[in-house]
Amino acid sequence: MKHIGKAKAAAKNYHRKEFQVVMMIQYRVCLFSVNLLNPSIERIGKLVSLDDVADRVEISKTFHCDGLLLCITKDSSSLVVWNPCSGQTSWIKPMNSYHKLFDRYALGCERKDKFRSYKVLRFLDDYDSRVKGRFREFEIYDLNSDSWKVVDVNPDWDIEYHQRGVSLMGNTYWFAYEKLPTAVQGQVRVISDIPDFLLCFDFTTESFGPRLPLPFHAFYGDTVSLSSVREKHLAVLFQQCGSPTFTVKIWISSKIEPNAVSWNKLFLAVDMKPLTNVAFQFLEISGSFFVDEKKKVAVILDKDRGKHYPTSNVAYIIGKKGYFKPVNIGESIEAGCWPLVCSYVPSSVQIKQVAPP
Repeated sequence: MKHIGKAKAAAKNYHRKEFQVVMMIQYRVCLFSVNLLNPSIERIGKLVSLDDVADRVEISKTFHCDGLLLCITKDSSSLVVWNPCSGQTSWIKPMNSYHKLFDRYALGCERKDKFRSYKVLRFLDDYDSRVKGRFREFEIYDLNSDSWKVVDVNPDWDIEYHQRGVSLMGNTYWFAYEKLPTAVQGQVRVISDIPDFLLCFDFTTESFGPRLPLPFHAFYGDTVSLSSVREKHLAVLFQQCGSPTFTVKIWISSKIEPNAVSWNKLFLAVDMKPLTNVAFQFLEISGSFFVDEKKKVAVILDKDRGKHYPTSNVAYIIGKKGYFKPVNIGESIEAGCWPLVCSYVPSSVQIKQVAPP
C-alpha cells in the first residue's frame, strides 16, 4: 500500500524526475523507468505474476485500465486480465472462439457510485472476401460474474484492425471512420473524403456513443494514434503520409466524455525529416506514444526503420525547437512485433483469479 501511494503521488507530480511506464517488447511485458531530464529509458524488470505468467506466455497486445492489464497471447488463443502489482491473473475462456487477426479488444469498468465492475469488450465487424459478406460479433465479459453476453450493435463505422483503444476514466476511445458503401466493402480505404472521428464505448451503459470531432482529417496511409494523459485527458497523434512534410502533430483534450470532447490548441508539431535526414513516418501499426505536458515532449515508440532490416526497438523523444533524441530500448528480433507503451500506476484492485486453460 505504501508503494502504491508513492507511485500515485509520483504520477501526479509534474516536477518528478522519473516515472514508470509499461512496455510490450518482443512479446514480453516489462516495466521501464523514464527520465526526460537526462534522457534515458531503462528496463527495471519484467512484470510477472505469482505463477510466472510472463515467462511462460508470449503477449502480442496489452490494454491498460486502473492498474490492470488485459493481455492477448501471441497466438490469439487466450486472454488474461492481470494485476502486475498483486500478481493476480484471471484467464478468460471465449464464448465460442477467438479470431487470430480480426478481434478488437478493450478493458474498462462500469462505475456506479463507489462500485466498480471491470469488463472486457471483444468485437469484430469485417468484410470476408471469401463469402463476399461481413461477419460481426460484439461480446462483453464481466470479471465479477465470469460470464459473456452478446451486445446488439449495428455499426455505421469501422475501426481498423491495428487501432488500439485507449482507456480513460473507465471508458475506451478509438479512432474510427465512416463505413464504406456496400459496393466497395473489402477494398482498401483510399477514398479521401470519408469522415473520420473519435468513438467511445461506455462500459456503464454498455454502448457506443456518438461520433466525436477530431482536430484534423486523416487520409489513407496517415498515422493516427491515441494515448491517455494523467488518466483525465486524451492525446491524439497525427502524422500525414508524404508531402509536404512528415510533421508529427499532437493535440490534448481539454474535455473528454463519452458524448463530448473539446481540444486545446496544438500541443506539439515536429517535422521529422530534418531530424532523421529521411522522409520518416511512424507506421500506422506502430506509433504508440505518451507525452509529458510539463516538459513539452512526446515519446513515440517504433523501430530503427532507417535500415532495410530494423534491428532495434527505439523510443523517439521529440520536443519543440528541434529537440530530438532516439533511445535504444532493446533488440528487435521479430519484424512483426512492434513495441507498445502505456502509462502505469500500481493498483490494489482485487480480481477473481482463474487458472490458465
